[in-house]
Amino acid sequence: MTLNLGHRLAGARDAAGYCLASFGTGLACMLALPVLLYSAVLCLVGVGLVLLPPELRLLGRIADAERRLSGRWLGRTIPLPPRRARRLRELLAAPATARDLRWVPVNMIIGPVLGLIGVTLALLPLGALAAVLAWWAFPADAPIQVMGVPVDSWASAAYAGIPMVLVTAALALVLPRWLASASAWVNAALLAPSAKEELAERVENLRESRAGAVDAHGAELRRIERDLHDGTQARLVSIAMRLGLAERQLDRDPQAVATLLAEARAGAEDAMTELRDVLRTMYPPILADRGLDGALSAVAARCAVPVELEVGDLGELAAPVEAAAYFVVTEALTNVVKHSGAGSARVTVRRDTDTLRVEITDDGRGGADEGGGTGIAGMRRRIAALDGTLWVDSPPGGPTRILVECPCGS
Repeated sequence: MTLNLGHRLAGARDAAGYCLASFGTGLACMLALPVLLYSAVLCLVGVGLVLLPPELRLLGRIADAERRLSGRWLGRTIPLPPRRARRLRELLAAPATARDLRWVPVNMIIGPVLGLIGVTLALLPLGALAAVLAWWAFPADAPIQVMGVPVDSWASAAYAGIPMVLVTAALALVLPRWLASASAWVNAALLAPSAKEELAERVENLRESRAGAVDAHGAELRRIERDLHDGTQARLVSIAMRLGLAERQLDRDPQAVATLLAEARAGAEDAMTELRDVLRTMYPPILADRGLDGALSAVAARCAVPVELEVGDLGELAAPVEAAAYFVVTEALTNVVKHSGAGSARVTVRRDTDTLRVEITDDGRGGADEGGGTGIAGMRRRIAALDGTLWVDSPPGGPTRILVECPCGS
């Protein structure tokens, strides 16, 4: 009973928070609509052509924030559209911009209305309690009326106030959640892509990810070639030269031959070490030895921040999928240590039929910037090469959540 009540109180608190956030986005839409209309009119004289692009990009960030909020409340992920367009023509042609614009006039109504009602209902018990206690805090000649009962003593306050507090508490536990769900459902219906739009965006993302994968593969091959040429190949050439010298001096100076052979052996050991380092960047040996579960356990144990690791039954995974999951978790935990200021992190890996899901969360300061050298772009390219998707939810103040979904079927 206590756990159920605690769950309901937590749900009412979250609902009030969502209603408050929805009220804020509704006010933002109320400001955005006239500004956008005014800038559209100014396009006739050319000024709006300069004003509209940054305004549409700002609107996109507000809409993406609502996508995160609504998706979190509904317990599902609303895909964040790519924001590659910079020019006005590209922005207007993007399907995401059309969804953002049709969302504005609806949210400027439902956001403030449902948000304000939800927050008011959540605060009703406090208001009822304050009304009951007002007779004591602010005594007056005329007693305060609560539910038609004059309140002028503790007895009358309990008689009139307890039923009112209970009724308002019941309303606060139920109605804000309904209002939050209704608002989130409407926002999700307007902001989520249709099946056709999602397919078109998926095809475009797939085309770009394939191009990025080809470029990344070419860069990786050049790196491996450079490492082998500058390191392993040079040492092998040195070994061959020493063996050649040893062969020529075998009859004349046996002591020099022994020295050359010792140097050649040391060079061979160094070449093997460098070769193992190159191979480790291609497919970590720990994956082959211990599997993804054991490899991630080792990564979590080495992390400077306490990491809670949860790995479900993954079954048999393809080597590229295992390697991608391993490198993403490793890079994400490196970012947690270097940039987030977090006190703890959590990694969850599970398999749902033919999809591998990896989620990394931390309690740090948030504000992760994909263009700030955090390696997120590299993680996204690595996952996109496998036809997977990576989402980053990192509002300022935290927490940061990275979700990876990667096909792993046969």
